[in-house]
Amino acid sequence: MLKSRRRRRLRFTAALLLIAIVIVILFWDSNTRLVVDTYSVSNGRLPQSFDGLRIVQLSDLHTTRYGDENLRLIDEVREQQPDIIAVTGDLIDKERDETYVRELMTELVGIAPVYYVTGNHEWASGWVHDLFSILEECGVKVLRNSFQIIERGGDTIVLAGVDDPNGPYDMKTPAQLVQEIRDEYGDPFILMLAHRNDEISTWAELGVDVVLCGHAHGGLVRLPFTDGLIAPNREFFPTYTSGIYREGGTQMLVSRGLGNSGNTLRLFNNPQIVVAILED
Repeated sequence: MLKSRRRRRLRFTAALLLIAIVIVILFWDSNTRLVVDTYSVSNGRLPQSFDGLRIVQLSDLHTTRYGDENLRLIDEVREQQPDIIAVTGDLIDKERDETYVRELMTELVGIAPVYYVTGNHEWASGWVHDLFSILEECGVKVLRNSFQIIERGGDTIVLAGVDDPNGPYDMKTPAQLVQEIRDEYGDPFILMLAHRNDEISTWAELGVDVVLCGHAHGGLVRLPFTDGLIAPNREFFPTYTSGIYREGGTQMLVSRGLGNSGNTLRLFNNPQIVVAILED
């Protein structure tokens, strides 16, 4: 009888230990193993020369390193052979880490042109303007409620980017930015970089063709039949957390991001490199 009880206790303890090991492995995998997800973004307004344009999107790094000097991340980006690299905010967290920014951005610029927009954490860091200078020294094109014309095969599109709402209170609005584009170029194809995963109707009403954004961290925990469990603002069951969303002629591609902020952890939601392939 006593031996039987001891065996039951041992089996119970072994089962608890096994469960604990599985949970640790799941959390470790969910927070450290990079995944690359490729999305075809098809839009009939895309000029023919841009058919097949490859964009690697990196979002919400929060100063996370993947390998020494971020070599794992850099190698994965290089392997995707991007035409453009879009960094959609929260590159840094609260701490100032100039070495991190310089090491990563210098390597990325050597792979393809890099375009950057701010996230909420850059503005909260207190050194956002120094960050702009560092990025520009590295050759990164910082889009602050501004736009650039991209040419390819004789065709052009507009690549625009908006500052995070945590920026200056009197900054240009997305509507004003889009109006400036239309005043100068008529009705071009607009590829917009933003940080926040706002309602897609915001962009659809402005007639923006494609939006790349992040911010939601994939909802942190991803369970079957949900679009993520928890939003950054601690809202449960948020929307617009991962993948492509459509309204009218507008498509919004939301990255699950690459890092965590504060004490947050991911589960069933690996750090994500997005590859967006534009198709006409």
